[in-house]
Amino acid sequence: MSATDVTRAEVEDPSVDVPVRHEPRWTVHRVGSLLAPALIFLGIRELGLLVLTWMASRNSHSVSEALRSWDGQWFLAIAGDGYDGVPDGLVDAFGHRSAETPLAFFPGYPMVVRWFAAIDGPGGIGLVTSALTVTIASGVFCSYGLARLGTNIRGGSRLTGLVLVALFAAAPMSVVLSMAYSEAMFCAFAVWTLVGVLERRWLLAGLCCALAGVVRSTGAALVVAVCVAALLAVIARRDSWRPWVGALLAPLGLLGYLGWVAYRTGEWDGWFALQQRGWDTGFDGGKATLRFSLDALADARSVLEVATVWFLLLAIALLVVMIVRRVEWPLIAYAAAVLVMDLTSNGLMNSKARLMLPAFTLLVPVAVGLARRRPGTFVTVLCGAAVASSWFGAYALTSWGYAI
Repeated sequence: MSATDVTRAEVEDPSVDVPVRHEPRWTVHRVGSLLAPALIFLGIRELGLLVLTWMASRNSHSVSEALRSWDGQWFLAIAGDGYDGVPDGLVDAFGHRSAETPLAFFPGYPMVVRWFAAIDGPGGIGLVTSALTVTIASGVFCSYGLARLGTNIRGGSRLTGLVLVALFAAAPMSVVLSMAYSEAMFCAFAVWTLVGVLERRWLLAGLCCALAGVVRSTGAALVVAVCVAALLAVIARRDSWRPWVGALLAPLGLLGYLGWVAYRTGEWDGWFALQQRGWDTGFDGGKATLRFSLDALADARSVLEVATVWFLLLAIALLVVMIVRRVEWPLIAYAAAVLVMDLTSNGLMNSKARLMLPAFTLLVPVAVGLARRRPGTFVTVLCGAAVASSWFGAYALTSWGYAI
């Protein structure tokens, strides 16, 4: 029966069974839409690796060594032999080492790296390959969370979510999203925690927050956002018992690890004491950050340090924009808590830009604004950000001589 015959049959006799045309279940457009967050994230990170490879060759560095440098060495050692098997050659910022020093690094990331490396049995795929695979997989998982977050925010859309993915992948110091570092895994759990809060899926929020707390101390910022949101839901008598469960689950990972370190060290503030003794990191109300910023701007001899100061100022400005634009308050609370933790701590000032990476909700108003512009405009901005970020990350690993 031809198309003309079908139309004629419908007109003449409505009772005639007309064959229904089914669209192909998996079209190119649908597959592309499904893969878009991952492709955007991986594409920008691949650009970063290409620039890193070029700069490493110009500066006589090994790309493989760069991707597992600094904190990566600690994570790989812990993944390989546990906290008690870390080689004596790994020391703190002062060149010292004790049996408790490795406890300064949270166990979530190296634990998953160890599990993944052992999948193929004895020998496995190797710790370095496992670590980089876990990092990239975490980044992809995070990209889907960001895309979902972009559809849940006020004024958001599918395009907003994809722009948010691109901004995150091209953020300053996003090079660590390709390294044996724990930021990618933490951000993955963090964004799905916030998705859970905005969608009032309290079990998701509480579980992801608990997992994030085993990965990085920045989990404290998430705990604040989840518990306050859950408290407000309880006061408003919404969602029955679920906010209670979310609030109870949220701090378990962070408190569990801090408690274990306290037991191992015999000090109630054991983890904080390790940070203070080994890396001179503590909370001083921002005095060290202010002093560093003024010195860096006055001296202006270091690209990384001057750029770090401007990134700090930009982060503060974006937080103000979030408040003015009335972005959902859990996202503001989380970003503010991450910034407070970063700005009010002393220690390694060279790590300030990296420590701001988890404050990805600062990018929300930028994503909303760009998504409303013409395609040519936001594509140009995102490409420029990706190139600049790729160069800066490669510079930090191949030209800058200190820890990041």
